[in-house]
Amino acid sequence: MPTALHLCASLMIVAAAAGPLAAQEPELTPAPAPAPAPAVEEKPAPYDEQLARLAEILGSIHYLRSLCGEEGGGWRQSMQELLNADTATEPKRRERLTAAFNRGYRSFASVHTTCTGAARTAEGRYRNEGATLAAEIAARFGN
Repeated sequence: MPTALHLCASLMIVAAAAGPLAAQEPELTPAPAPAPAPAVEEKPAPYDEQLARLAEILGSIHYLRSLCGEEGGGWRQSMQELLNADTATEPKRRERLTAAFNRGYRSFASVHTTCTGAARTAEGRYRNEGATLAAEIAARFGN
């Protein structure tokens, strides 16, 4: 199973050469909570802040690319894979990252209702920021 950092790095490599994204998909939803288990203290990963920002960027890109009718990229699926790899046993971290993705999605949905030059510019800038952030996370915290 790939680690979150490997997924993060490969996700942003795909981002750099991303193709268009098809129809708008619903926001991510947190996975159903498993049956209560003994309380396990969730310790934040040293890269949680950066990962939350990356999740927010992915949500923004997902919305903007969908808005402009572009296909490809699989931003929502990539975020789901990242959640599965990095937060499988940590529901609170999963919820925080899911919330960050949805916040990024909603922040642009509240402002952009049609594809404009500004929306395309924002998508490109966010894609670049995400690629840089993913590379930094992988370089600093990767294996």
